[in-house]
Amino acid sequence: MFLTGVRIISLTHFLQGPSGVQFLADLGADVIKVEPPGRGAWERSWSGANTYLHGESLFYLLANRNQRSLTLNLKSETGKAVLRRLIRSSDVLVENYRPGVLERLGFGYKAVAGENPRLVYCSCSGYGPDGPYREHPGQDLLVQALSGLAWISGRTDDPPTPVGTAVVDQHAAALIAIGVLAALRRRDQAGRGGRVDITLLSAALDLQIEPLTYYLNGGRLKPRSRAGLPDIFHEAPYGVYRTRDGWIAISMTPLGRLAEVTGSPALANFQEEESFERREEIATVVAEAVATRTTHEWLNAFRPAGIWCAPVNDYSQVVTDPQVLWNRCFLEFDHPRAGAVRVLSHPIRYDGDPPPLRRRPPLLGEDTDEVLRELGYSSAEVETLRTEGAV
Repeated sequence: MFLTGVRIISLTHFLQGPSGVQFLADLGADVIKVEPPGRGAWERSWSGANTYLHGESLFYLLANRNQRSLTLNLKSETGKAVLRRLIRSSDVLVENYRPGVLERLGFGYKAVAGENPRLVYCSCSGYGPDGPYREHPGQDLLVQALSGLAWISGRTDDPPTPVGTAVVDQHAAALIAIGVLAALRRRDQAGRGGRVDITLLSAALDLQIEPLTYYLNGGRLKPRSRAGLPDIFHEAPYGVYRTRDGWIAISMTPLGRLAEVTGSPALANFQEEESFERREEIATVVAEAVATRTTHEWLNAFRPAGIWCAPVNDYSQVVTDPQVLWNRCFLEFDHPRAGAVRVLSHPIRYDGDPPPLRRRPPLLGEDTDEVLRELGYSSAEVETLRTEGAV
């Protein structure tokens, strides 16, 4: 595996941190998830849509595979001593506590670098380790709002519309993997570790690289559309339209060709160079034409004509889509408590295959004894740690 021999300490919770670490775990890194004894990481006790399998949180199961679980009480000096020993034998530490929390516990960047100068320290937060928003809660919805992402989405008469999934968290997770890999490469070249900072705010702005760059350079962005145009910078007919039995997306397509296939005389009256300035009028005409036939009928008409289009699928259609299945986008594993679990697989294929599942998400503290033995603790010392409440 690509990252065999790389040990990563994961002091992460929620989605951004665990998902970012999971990318690296999938690639072969030995990820040790450090969790509080008793309750474990936050995501073990919450799940979206109130979805649990036999009491096990899907929110936890979706982003903690290929990892080991070590319970440590970081408020006890004995637990802190264990973490320091682990730091000395590790390559990377990833954390997404609020700024200042790990510093107060004695595990800020400077303290950790003193223990292991070659370690890569990746700190993830909402807005950064300093600045006016340092203490503000960093959460996907809040950052979508603050960054402008919600403002550019939705229809004119509706409220600003956040994306319907934690897109900022997941993009920030990918940035964690990129940042850690870059810092490891530098360490291999220069012999020293370093600090990597990932913020949800920067991730949210990066997702808006097109419209925000247009705005910064004088672009005349349009208001949010009434007619189904999904953004403030594309020309018509780029958008989502209701068909007789569902919805269809139409992407960048010459107006003349679309007028010909739809048979719309009103659409034929528009010139190609008007497709941005008159985009609302054009989209309204396209909507009227597309509403006359079913999604399947339009797909059969548009695709042979070279009109870029796709059906708007619900999840029941997504999970049975032939290309999704062909790409092996899902994997299934057995969990001792949850039973059979289906999750998304690693999104990249290497030499034609996604990385294999090596470990299901661990039970809380499942690997504590194993990790402690690797760190040189005897069986008697492990029992003492447990008696003292350090693990």
